[in-house]
Amino acid sequence: MFAFVPAALFLVLFGVSVREDRRRFRNAVYLGLTFIFTSVGLLTLVPVLPHGLGALIVALVFLVPALGTVALGLFLIGNGLTMVRKEGRRPANLLSFTAGVGIFALIAFVLTLGSQGSRIWDAVVGGVVFLAGYVSFLFLCFLAYAFLYGRIKVRGDVDYVVMLGSGLIGGDRVPPLLASRLRKGKEIHDAQIARGGRVPLLLTSGGKGTDEKLAEARAMADWLIAQGVPQEHLRLEDRSRTTEENLLFSREIMLTGDPSYRCVVVTNNFHAFRAAMMARKAGVNGQVLGSPTAKYFWPSATIREFVAVFWEHKTVNLSICGAVVALTAVLAVSGA
Repeated sequence: MFAFVPAALFLVLFGVSVREDRRRFRNAVYLGLTFIFTSVGLLTLVPVLPHGLGALIVALVFLVPALGTVALGLFLIGNGLTMVRKEGRRPANLLSFTAGVGIFALIAFVLTLGSQGSRIWDAVVGGVVFLAGYVSFLFLCFLAYAFLYGRIKVRGDVDYVVMLGSGLIGGDRVPPLLASRLRKGKEIHDAQIARGGRVPLLLTSGGKGTDEKLAEARAMADWLIAQGVPQEHLRLEDRSRTTEENLLFSREIMLTGDPSYRCVVVTNNFHAFRAAMMARKAGVNGQVLGSPTAKYFWPSATIREFVAVFWEHKTVNLSICGAVVALTAVLAVSGA
């Protein structure tokens, strides 16, 4: 049972860290390490388990991830084609297709060069596999914890419901993606009033873009008023240009209204965990909730969110990747 000690340790660290603040990326890493060391612990039991059970554990640890990788590659390629058909050929819409092709390119690379019998190529293949494994591990951690974070519920009353802007269409109209956030915010507002809680203020956040006729916050507020929300229940933050500014400027408004405020922030589900990380950094006192997004849009958007999170921690990530590249070069030179 000592083989499960590391898994238990990381599970405890995960629990403590989540209790301190659910908006930390390290929570995702602790969760991923818990699963990895649990798998290692299960593998150590295989020799003493009945043959059928042992074979099942080996299949779960090795075969399922291998088949899952192939299935993921096919899914991403299919999703990429759907994105192009529905949203056009902009680079952002090609993310899932590119990721799917990349998975099969990596498999072909390893199978082709891994059988050359050369120490140089062995070192190169090993380095590439380690880098791919590292990035994949972080992505799966991000994906799993983002899913868990998205399951949180609003408990107790809040003073503000902050809705983040996402751009207008035609310069003055609320697009479906933004309307989803507004419906979620209104739902929270109405539910709190229905259960007898205090009336939360709906804070729309978004400035005026160069191609927009009015501030996003104004268009969002008008949309909510048209849906029956009283104007006195609304506050506008109309200076921001980025998500970081959405959160910082909204925090200023909330602090001015009530220094002991409590809020929830609403964005789309694919953006919720990263927005929560930014909310923590901005000092916003509240969790982030996600509104529904079209299923075909979610994979590409999630990949984009992960890339942003990876880059936000670039000092650590690039240092590790650089160390792997340097070690690979050393091994390749020594094997020449």
